[in-house]
Amino acid sequence: MDPRRLRRLLRRLREGRIGVEEAMSALAGLPFEDLGGVKLDHHRALRQGFPEVVYAPGKTPEQIARAAAAIRRDGSPLLVTRLAEEQLPALRAAVAGRFEREARVFHSGRLRPLAGARVAVVSAGTADQPVAEEAAWTAFTAGCAVLRCYDVGVAGLHRLLAARGKLEEARVIVVVAGMEGALPSVVGGLSRRPVVAVPTSVGYGAHFFGLTALLAMLGSCSPNVAAVNIDDGFGAGFVAALIARRDK
Repeated sequence: MDPRRLRRLLRRLREGRIGVEEAMSALAGLPFEDLGGVKLDHHRALRQGFPEVVYAPGKTPEQIARAAAAIRRDGSPLLVTRLAEEQLPALRAAVAGRFEREARVFHSGRLRPLAGARVAVVSAGTADQPVAEEAAWTAFTAGCAVLRCYDVGVAGLHRLLAARGKLEEARVIVVVAGMEGALPSVVGGLSRRPVVAVPTSVGYGAHFFGLTALLAMLGSCSPNVAAVNIDDGFGAGFVAALIARRDK
């Protein structure tokens, strides 16, 4: 139940086109729906601007399929993250949509695109691209235009400088990097846009599965940089979409 659908329902009730009982029936599943092992939060879109997202790990294929079908039945856009190949057949049997293999996300429908709501997604290296793609498809499903700029890490800084104009077209920039995690600080120093930094668990030895990059991003000297958790492309794409769609 998104805000636009709720407004339409209340408007129809006020205008006498539906009765109280019909409106009550439509609102009955608004807070949440118990699907047996999964309680789907239909109120999420009203509170946060986007419906509940299905996190696939730890769920059975049937639980994912039931949740996905209920979300689409409610008329909301669907996003399933961290989906494994063996979970996909049951999901495809339940709802129509696209599986983005690199990002491990399944999506169907999206929020209404808004003019000017543009998110740039930047990755340092090819190994960071799966997390970058998770961020990109999250922002896309949340109704943003996505500008991709991949493999532009600090080891070849001229690649980033060549894309600088493209980055300024966005309202917010997501920067995904592993190794020493330096790229978000560089981007932040070159741009007046807010930068959402995503450390990845990519690197050698003292990389510590992304901890080195995370600490570097948290300690950035560029004040427009804020970091999310290690490998959290979804979280970065979500908050970037909220920023990009503000005042829209």
